[in-house]
Amino acid sequence: MVAVQTSLNSSPLAEWICCLDKRPSERSGEDVDIILTRLREVKAFQRFPTPLLLQICACAFYECLEKGITLFRQGDIGTSWYAVLSGSLDVKVSETANHLDAVTICSLGIGTAFGESILDNTPRHATIVSRETSELLRIEQREFKSLWEKYRQSLAGLLAPPYGAMESGSNNDRLTDKDNMNSDSANKTHKIPSEKLQRAGKVLRNAILSRAPHMIRDRKYHLKTYRQCCVGTELVDWLVLQSACVLTRSHAVGMWQALLEEGVLNHVDQELGFQDKYLFYRFLDDEEEDTPLPSEEEKRESEEELPETILFLAQIGPDALLRMILRKSPGQRTGDDLEIIYDELLHIKALTHLSNTVKRELASVVIFESHAKAGTVLFNQGEEGTSWYIIQKGSVNVVIYGKGVVCTLHEGDDFGKLALVTDSPRAASIVLREDNCHFLRVDKEDFNRILRDVEANTVRLKEHEQAVLVLEKSPRASTLGSIKYTVISGTPEKILEHFLETMRMDVHHSEPDPAVDDFVLMHCVFMPNSQLCPLLMAHYHAASPPGSEQERLEYTLNSKRRVLILALRWANTHSYLLQEEPAAISFMEELYGSVSNDSRTLRALKDLVPDLEKVVKLHSEEAKSTKKKTLIRQFSNGEERLQKKQPIRNQDDILLKVYCSDHTYTTIRIPVAATGREVISAVTDKLGTTDEHLLVHLSSGGEKQLLKLNDVSVFSTLNINGRLFACPREQLNGLTTLPDQEGPSAGSMSTFELMSSKDLAYQMTMFDWELFSCVHEHELLYHTFGRQSFRRTTANLDLFLRRFNQVQLWVVTEVCLCSQLSKRVQLLKKFIKIAAHCREFKNLNSFFAIIMGMSNPAVSRLSQTWEKLPTKFKKFYAEFESMMDPSRNHRSYRLTVTKLEAPIIPFMPLLLKDMTFTHEGNKTFIDNMVNFEKMRIIANTIRQVRHCRSQPFNPDICQPNKNQAEVRGYVRKLCVVDNQRALTQLSYRLEPRRT
Repeated sequence: MVAVQTSLNSSPLAEWICCLDKRPSERSGEDVDIILTRLREVKAFQRFPTPLLLQICACAFYECLEKGITLFRQGDIGTSWYAVLSGSLDVKVSETANHLDAVTICSLGIGTAFGESILDNTPRHATIVSRETSELLRIEQREFKSLWEKYRQSLAGLLAPPYGAMESGSNNDRLTDKDNMNSDSANKTHKIPSEKLQRAGKVLRNAILSRAPHMIRDRKYHLKTYRQCCVGTELVDWLVLQSACVLTRSHAVGMWQALLEEGVLNHVDQELGFQDKYLFYRFLDDEEEDTPLPSEEEKRESEEELPETILFLAQIGPDALLRMILRKSPGQRTGDDLEIIYDELLHIKALTHLSNTVKRELASVVIFESHAKAGTVLFNQGEEGTSWYIIQKGSVNVVIYGKGVVCTLHEGDDFGKLALVTDSPRAASIVLREDNCHFLRVDKEDFNRILRDVEANTVRLKEHEQAVLVLEKSPRASTLGSIKYTVISGTPEKILEHFLETMRMDVHHSEPDPAVDDFVLMHCVFMPNSQLCPLLMAHYHAASPPGSEQERLEYTLNSKRRVLILALRWANTHSYLLQEEPAAISFMEELYGSVSNDSRTLRALKDLVPDLEKVVKLHSEEAKSTKKKTLIRQFSNGEERLQKKQPIRNQDDILLKVYCSDHTYTTIRIPVAATGREVISAVTDKLGTTDEHLLVHLSSGGEKQLLKLNDVSVFSTLNINGRLFACPREQLNGLTTLPDQEGPSAGSMSTFELMSSKDLAYQMTMFDWELFSCVHEHELLYHTFGRQSFRRTTANLDLFLRRFNQVQLWVVTEVCLCSQLSKRVQLLKKFIKIAAHCREFKNLNSFFAIIMGMSNPAVSRLSQTWEKLPTKFKKFYAEFESMMDPSRNHRSYRLTVTKLEAPIIPFMPLLLKDMTFTHEGNKTFIDNMVNFEKMRIIANTIRQVRHCRSQPFNPDICQPNKNQAEVRGYVRKLCVVDNQRALTQLSYRLEPRRT
């Protein structure tokens, strides 16, 4: 199950961890299945046979390291083998074996395995230190040796030499940089297509001959006849019309390119790139003369296979398109090509610290390099550094003379940059660890030029010998032709000053101005309102510099207008949040008073007075009315769910049930943004005790999570059936779940099977839109940077994420509580139909929740049920599942979203993942200055949410039926089982494991 966490640090202990914490002898079959599900998410384990994985699940242990923990030191005798499940670790090597002079040579990421020296008891080759909080899988020496004896061949692919089954690559295998540009053309003519792609080409050819036979024919061009070929534009036209999976013409180009790379489709003049032009291409089957036409039976089979074939090509097409673009020389790349490369670079973790300008520069020079055989030496220790590499696919071993393999690098890792920066020889050799590895390469000359250009285009403003603002010359000139600068970093005051001085005066404050909007949206991270408001007033009243009376008047007028425009943008962005800050309301009222007075002499300010007056009146009146607090019941468990949702605000109160160890409870009324400390204080006051109490989140599975005293809005961190307990420390181990936490014992299929799938999807969309509309943009920031830092609630965002989990679990619960096989098949069909309508309504949140629910292990393992599902529905499900493909950072989903117009209900977990990726990969402050590049990237992600809500949701998209009230009530009160172990048990009762 993909559960969305409402807070980065508030999730209850994962169930698979509880299973791993048990002694191996105490683990049940269900425990092993739960661990197995988690391990299959790690790429390194996906190639293992199931028996090996099951044995790993039975004997492995879980380790969690905080940042900066040394796992073992160079020279130690090892006792365990490890695999990284999350986080990353640094590999440090010392030539003197003294850890004090050790240097970091690389990092180990997710899927990396290390510690195989335990096979022959040799000392550890390096020191391993966690660079962030990291989760590891650990197998002790005795068990690992036993696994090695049984599964040597399988494990050899994961272990590094000398145990891994690698060929020893010679220098003759290596290509020079120039040779590599044409390496694909040299190999392509000898390449044997993979069986799957060869079949895909045959299916497409047969389908074309069946549906549009005129496309494959002899063609004449410049007095030359080309036998049995197709035109590139016609192939793209045809493919786009065949399926909704083909999102754009460039997507179709990538799909044909995938066939061309493997030689299943060929350009008549053997060119390497497929083009959407009047160029001739020929299928492999048509290369030989007198190739027979497909029989009727072959045509029928191809028609049946066509949807699945197109789906397969749609998944691999974007990667093929990217490879094709990267194979072009930099001078041949179009603007669209550079945008595709740039988008790829945005999601590579090795580049997160670079500015967007540098990434755009890299997009124009980065080169694709691939090597076919494991064991190929990319470069040797001691050689001159000529290139920087980023692994796009595959893995490599880092080898140091006398120490052997010290670590393995995987997809997304980079290497080789140090030698370019320091101009020193290569510190290690790099050897391919597996076949068919792909790299992005930046050559030294280009690398150094980009660094020089960046430095030349960088302006540093200093005060008292300290940098206070760093600007970068923008590659795009302003509309007036003058040089435009982008803020890279600076002190908060100087960043504000820069935007006030450079903001456009010709853009209305209600229209987008991305540069200023970045500041307005993100300033709360580095400059709270309590600091911003006085500074804005100071800038408004700033004295004009010496000059003529006209110059001073013009300066004063422009300064005041700029402050006004920024203040209006600020008020529009913050909306109701301003009403929670009396200081902000006071600032707006003071500003309005000053502007009203000044407009009598400065007539050019008059046009802004009505807008400011409207904002001040609105917020002042709202602030007065909201002094009467709204009372919210804990996540509206009663009839309140049927009412239209309104945003939950910081000053609102909530009635919260807090349970004691004997299952009695006390109800307290506290502010929404109350901390854990305030909740405990309210509970102990109500109970009349002075004993020290702990605040505990108890999940339905019995997992206990101690909440911190500074946690904000603790009620919104609870999972669906979780409950809040307060107890003395000595009672902690004795806490047990409440009966109602188990969830329903019978499904509700009899209720909703008679409801129209479209009506269900419509009412789900209406509810999701209400929840989504309540989420303030700043809640995304509070979630990413930690709401404790802001003392603000993210309750609206938490509710929206909770809804995703609820819909996902609803699917699993209903299937697992349905004892009749035929009814379960009907349920799967029903859910697929509902998902299809959700996609039609552009409700991607519920669409993904339903599909992820169907892919939950408790549902996906029901093979007898899936076997009975009609082929048509299996194809629909496969198509929907392809949109969830996580490869290339969910490129399939992102391409789908770019085709949609607002209103859209997005897949919020992915947006939060993007923001977290940016936050964790970049420091907020650099040299005591705000890293504004980071702010800009996060602001761009938030703007995607803004775009989704830029148009109102049309409630008339579905014609209401008579039972709409019943459907509405049902979808807003979904009852679910949220305990994965319980769901797994229910699943095994329906279809026991086959022996």
